[in-house]
Amino acid sequence: MTFKTTLLASAIAIGPVAAFAADMTIGFSQIGSESGWRAAETTVTKQEAEKRGIDLKFADAQQKQENQIKAIRSFIAQGVDGILVAPVVATGWDEVLEEAADAEIPVVLLDRTIDADESLYLTAVTSDLVHEGRVAGEWLVNEMNGADCRIVELQGTTGSSPAIDRKNGFEQGIAGHGNLEIVRSQTGDFTRAQGKVVMESFLKAEGGENICALYAHNDDMAVGAIQAIKEAGLKPGEDIKIVAIDAVPDAHKAIAAGEMNATIELTPNMAGPALDALEAYLASGAMPAKWIQTESKLFTSADDNEAIFNMKKDLGY
Repeated sequence: MTFKTTLLASAIAIGPVAAFAADMTIGFSQIGSESGWRAAETTVTKQEAEKRGIDLKFADAQQKQENQIKAIRSFIAQGVDGILVAPVVATGWDEVLEEAADAEIPVVLLDRTIDADESLYLTAVTSDLVHEGRVAGEWLVNEMNGADCRIVELQGTTGSSPAIDRKNGFEQGIAGHGNLEIVRSQTGDFTRAQGKVVMESFLKAEGGENICALYAHNDDMAVGAIQAIKEAGLKPGEDIKIVAIDAVPDAHKAIAAGEMNATIELTPNMAGPALDALEAYLASGAMPAKWIQTESKLFTSADDNEAIFNMKKDLGY
């Protein structure tokens, strides 16, 4: 039976919500721990599962798709009730998701989308990644107010949906503003270490005086780049304006110190809505929307970033 044809049967057979939820086992294939935000997502997911009495089987893929595919197959073999997966890249999922569908195990995507038949997963819980990039671009347009600006870009993991969509969104945000130009763009793989290495190469190739702004697809790369800028004898946030995405605690700390200018928040609580959707589906066959959108928010120096930093640290970011 396929995933689609089992919906009604499962709704009839499963029975009372409370009895089923108490015994629920969910597999979670996480990309890795490449950033502060990713670690926060893992923490929040484990907390959400514990709060609900769910047995969470966790697998860290260390940023390798082959490890995620192995983990999903292991979850299928264990007969879990559902699977959460934060996909490292957008392509190459059809075969393993077909296997999950054949086993009648619903799959929910967290914080990233994939290029696959939508019938192979229950729903995707993500922010609007294009919107995040567009907000970053529009912020820079307003910040420059018509002045010329040569921009360098630190992209996320090549082939991942955040890297693709956050780039597209930023380009949309600065479109029609000829004073803004992306002069260099390279992946920093969403890591702090690579953000520093790539920013060093940008500074060497362009000269710090020729770079007006940095757009990073996540805060960790931006924090690494800040170190490179400082080591080059420049003032991050002043000599080079910096806008990034995620709003992890260290980004708020950098903004409070005047070393970063803006960040767009990506909430790490993808698991709350994801588990709500899984529980409802498994209990009654209720089908969620195919896309459950989370909120995004722009933070700048106008916000109390020191207080936000402390609050987020207290929450376990």
